[in-house]
Order: sequence, then structure tokens, then C-alpha cells
Amino acid sequence: MLRSACPSPAAPPLRRNGNGGERVVAGLRFPKLRCSSRRSVGVRCSVETGEIETPPIPAPSVEKKKVATRRDVRNIAIVAHVDHGKTTLVDSMLKQAKVFRDNQTVQERIMDSNDLERERGITILSKNTSISFKGTKINIIDTPGHSDFGGEVERVLNMVEGILLVVDSVEGPMPQTRFVLKKALEFGHSVIVVVNKIDRPSARPEDVVNSTFELFIELNATDEQCDFQVIYASGIKGQAGLEPDNLADNLGPLFETVLRCIPEPKIATDESLQMLVSSTEYDDHKGRIAIGRLHAGELKRGMEVKVCTSLDECRFAKVSELFVYENFSRVSTETVQAGDICAVCGLSDITIGETIADKNTGKPLPAIRVEEPTVKMSFSINTSPFVGKEGKYVTSRNLRDRLYRELERNLAMKITDGETADTFIVSGRGTLHITILIENMRREGYEFMVGPPKVINKEIDGKKLEPYEIATVEVPEQYTGSVVELLGKRRGEMFDMQGGVEGTTVLKYKIPTRGLLGVRNAILTASRGTAIMSTNFDSYGPWTGDFSTRDQGSLVAFEDGTTTSYALFSAQERGRMLVAPGTEVYKGQIVGMHQRPGDLSLNVCKRKAATNVRSNKDATVVLDAPVEFSLDDCIEYIQEDELVEVTPLNVRMCKNPKMNKKYR
Repeated sequence: MLRSACPSPAAPPLRRNGNGGERVVAGLRFPKLRCSSRRSVGVRCSVETGEIETPPIPAPSVEKKKVATRRDVRNIAIVAHVDHGKTTLVDSMLKQAKVFRDNQTVQERIMDSNDLERERGITILSKNTSISFKGTKINIIDTPGHSDFGGEVERVLNMVEGILLVVDSVEGPMPQTRFVLKKALEFGHSVIVVVNKIDRPSARPEDVVNSTFELFIELNATDEQCDFQVIYASGIKGQAGLEPDNLADNLGPLFETVLRCIPEPKIATDESLQMLVSSTEYDDHKGRIAIGRLHAGELKRGMEVKVCTSLDECRFAKVSELFVYENFSRVSTETVQAGDICAVCGLSDITIGETIADKNTGKPLPAIRVEEPTVKMSFSINTSPFVGKEGKYVTSRNLRDRLYRELERNLAMKITDGETADTFIVSGRGTLHITILIENMRREGYEFMVGPPKVINKEIDGKKLEPYEIATVEVPEQYTGSVVELLGKRRGEMFDMQGGVEGTTVLKYKIPTRGLLGVRNAILTASRGTAIMSTNFDSYGPWTGDFSTRDQGSLVAFEDGTTTSYALFSAQERGRMLVAPGTEVYKGQIVGMHQRPGDLSLNVCKRKAATNVRSNKDATVVLDAPVEFSLDDCIEYIQEDELVEVTPLNVRMCKNPKMNKKYR
């Protein structure tokens, strides 16, 4: 029996031959691989020959469990790096599966239902849907592509048997691609590689497939996992095919590949009810809704169950309503069989990671584990003179309740009490991870202050360690020197430099997480807004010492009042202003960026004296347009002695009054 083996890490990369789709490794020709599904042996990729494969004889075991498969269900997760087109691909899959009526108006990126997701153009929360193809129900989970939301990906991987790894046909595998693929391979999932955006003029599908294959090798994938099936697709056009230059008019080849290469759910027919809660939602009428995959047994509406985290911590509850996912909605049902993904109501206090088990004989499943947070920020009550003018929730009790409520669904976040009763430390996977929480709280009517982001260090064997990340920067060649100089000042070490497409250079750095705080705006400035940077956590390494991340100081308001054009005209000579005339400010508020190191106190509320001596016609005042800072910009800008004041209508920066620093 001729079989293809996954080359060793030392072997040269795989490449495709245009003749018949053969694969060539080190001058040897291997026939084209075909994915086949067998009931007894699961999924394996075999070589096209005329011989008949004989299923391997399983080794004898002491305890034999009755295991069956559900041939009518497939569970998949779609994972990719940010902006590689997975949500757009899901849109096309839903439309071609006739989920919507022909005359129904459907918005773009329908899976991004959150307002914040639509504004930022990224997926933040994992979401479930399903389609039907040739009598088989395909449960689809759309996952975030940003590395800061990796916890959303980790908690849903135990609900599926395989993943669609979407890779851009130009950029190829990126840092988040590596992270999600690593987690999927650890679970032993089958992988289908989808080379998306194949219709781009600069597409390089062969290089992308080879780079993806090398990534599998680096992550110690098994021989079966290295034999991945490749699909070439254009998500926005709704086309897919087995060859880059021969796409079908629809996504039929993709659906066929999912049925053929993704294993059927295996269920133990002789075991009692077990369901691991992987996500929770809240409904005003139904209360808390637990979402997860039913691993064993049968779940019925009105059934009494046991909710447990361990053998010693269990409580009893009753299922009031039961839903399954059909097309783009939840549909009420009486019974759910093992292997399917469902939503359960009636368990008011259930949290992610708990197990819904049989009332009498149920046992808990292993808890969900996610990566540890690397960045922390302090949250405290608003102490500015404008407190209570815009927000609804301003007390420390309101702030505490909201933060700890976030832990119920955000597994990758940790919250601890600070040094004072009105201060809390929020830890997350990155600055964006925490910024999304801040923005959500702001829109809910909360007023509070946040401090600058800090990295979470460790001390092992008396040595201080800090987190390091892999930063990939794609920048035009003429700005490469500026970016290299900038990252070098922040203790970054370049380990790879390659020529990109369309006159760009791809730089790869291993850099302390501290060096990445506030670096995005600096890189955009150095590259005239053309650089694209993505990061992913690598490991903990030795402390690299102190270094400066901001060369300029701040312009600070001298007194309370309303800004005037007369005062701002003089102040703008000292730096770039952040406020416009007629803006209410208070003493200690940051109103501009100083052009030199060190802070400078200014009177931006000064009015022109109206005396007889100055009764001449006023001179025309020309003011520069103020710089508009978003919430992300403010958090990147502030230093150790500064705070960001967050209200439903405004985001301001101020000096920390507890620091008692004097300004010249």
C-alpha cells in the first residue's frame, strides 16, 4: 500500500506541479492526495491507486465503550488571521445554502452583529450558525481573527471536529494563523486549508500553500494532519474550487470537502448526559442561555440535570427550554442528541466551563483552559470635576459589579481588587482586549478612569521575566529604515526580513510586550500610514531593562474654564493641541502634546482684555485643527502619571492627581 508521509522538519518544502496536481518533494513525485471518509476508521487521506485499503485492526482493550457516529452532522470552526475574509466567506456560505429568501435584504458581514464589530470591521465574539447541505447539518462557528481575542477561539475548539483555516492568497500565514492552528492541532482536529481572495491580482497560491505546509511542520503536526486538503476560494464572489485557475460558480466544492474530510461526531452510546458549556448569552425574557456541544447522552426539555465543575461541587437545576441552531436562528426543540450544538435555558447561575450532566450518574468534563493574560490596566472611579454630568453609573459598587460580571463570559480576562476600595486591576490578552471592554462599558452609561497599560511580569528562580511577542510588519521599502530604527529603540530583535509583494518588505521581530505599547501610532507616523503590523504572544524571556516609549511631554490646562481662540493661538506654538475653542476643561487636563520632553502647564482659557487701549479691530486668529484622539489613541498615549477619563460622551486625558507632579 503506497502512502504519503509528512516530511520531516529538515525536508525541503513541498511544492505543486502543474501537471495533474502532483506533489514534488526533493525531486520525488507523489500522486495527488484524496480525502476519504470511512465509518470505522474516521478520516484519512489516501493515495489514488487501484488497490483497496484495509482498515487497521484496533488493539484489544480491557474496557470497550460503545461508540457510534452521527452521519447527519458536521461541526466546524472557521479560523483565520484578522482581515483574511472568514466572515465574508460565511456570508456566502449562508446565502448559497438558501438560509435567506431570494427577496430578503441581507447586510454585509451578517455574523458581525455587534455594533462595535461593525464599526471596527473585526470579529470580537464567537458566534454559532448552521446550514444544511445534501441532508447533512453543518454547524459553523465564526471566530475572531485578532490575537487579543484568542480566548474566544480556545473556548470553542472543543465543540468541533475540524476547522477551516482561511489564509489570504497574498499575505499567507500570519501570526494569528499560527496561534489558532497550534490550538487546533493540539486538539487533534482535522484541518481544511482555504486559500481565500484567490481573485486578487497579486495572488500567489502556490507559495501560500507551501508556507502553510511549512507551518504545519513547525507545529509538529502528525502525518495525517499534514495531508490537508486545499480549497481555493473567493469569499466575496462565492466561488470555490480544487485548483486556483478552475473555480466553480458556487461554493459546492467547499461543502463537498467539508462532508468528505471533516470527521463525523463520535458519541458514546452507553454513557450518561454530558454537555460542556462553551459560551453564554443573555436574553431579557429567557435569562441566561448556555451554549455548548452535547458530548454524550440525550437532553430533553423539562429534564432535571446536575450542573458541576468538579465531583465535589455540583448543584441541581431544570432545563426550561431547549434550542438548536438551524440556518441563521435558534429553533426550539424537545430533544437534542449527542454530537449536536445546542442552547439551554433555565440555568440562571451557570457559567462557561461548567458541565451539564445526568442528575444521578453524570460526571464533569475537563474544564476549558485558556492562555494567561499578559497586560493589565487599573480601573477606578471618576474623580474629575466633571464627574456625574454624563454617566449613569459612577460609584465603585457599580464599577465592581460590572467588571466581575464580565468574567462570566470572558474567560481570558482576570479581575482583582486594587490597592484601594475604588480601584480594580483588569488583566487581558492585550490592549485591544481591554479597550473593547472599556468601550462597551462607556456605551452602557459608565463613568470611570483607567491607567496606562502595563505588562504582567513573572519571577522564576529569582530572575525577572517579561512577555515577548512576535511582531510582523509589512512596510514599503522606502520606509523600512525608519521602522527598523523605531523597533530597535524598543529592544526589538529582528530575526527575519523578506521581500514582500508590490514593493513591500516584511520584517519579523521578537520584541518585549512593553515595546509594543503605543508603537502602532509611531509606526504609522514613520511609514506615512502605510505599514501593517500584527503581533502574537511568543513566550516569557529575560527582562531587557528600562527604555522610553514617548519622547514628548504633555500640555496641561492651568485652570478650570472654557478654551478660547485667543489663548489657543498662543498655546499652539508649544505643540499640537487636542481641544478646540469653546471646550470645557479643568485643571490638570491634558490639552495638547508638547513638542519637547517634559510637561508644560498652559492657560488655555485666557481671554483678551476689552479695554479702551485695545479697542482696535481684532486681528484674524488662524488656529490649527486639533488632533482628534480615539479611545485607543488615548490609552496608547498616556504615561505612568496620566489617566484616561471615560464617559458616555467624551474621552479625556488628565494627569494623575495622586502623583502630585509639578509642571513647569
